Amino acid sequence: MKLVWVCVGGALGSGARFLVTTWSLQRYGPAFPYGTLAVNIAGSFLLALLFQLSRSVTWLSPTLQMALGAGFMGGFTTYSTFNLELVQYAQNGQTRLAATYGAATLVGCLCAGFVGMHLGRLPSPR
Repeated sequence: MKLVWVCVGGALGSGARFLVTTWSLQRYGPAFPYGTLAVNIAGSFLLALLFQLSRSVTWLSPTLQMALGAGFMGGFTTYSTFNLELVQYAQNGQTRLAATYGAATLVGCLCAGFVGMHLGRLPSPR
């Protein structure tokens, strides 16, 4: 049954990623992968928050943790897409764009992860 919940979460996460990247392309165009960047930063925040909350609240059952963590976040985050885009920029001689994208992703995801962990440590209403 856990596998079913992970698969459901993964499908929802993939759908959410598709919506974010589609909106981003329509809003900002294809010159920079804003959608992938946004998904990776949001995913870093949400996974860190989920991890921290799972240590301090009782309403996150192990099955829900798996469905949200391995499922939804696994389908939502896009590191492999980020990696491919970065390599393609570098191979196409767009080193400045590759460096900007890599740095923005690294700094953004680290900051989002720290904020998520901090928020997850705040007292929650019981």
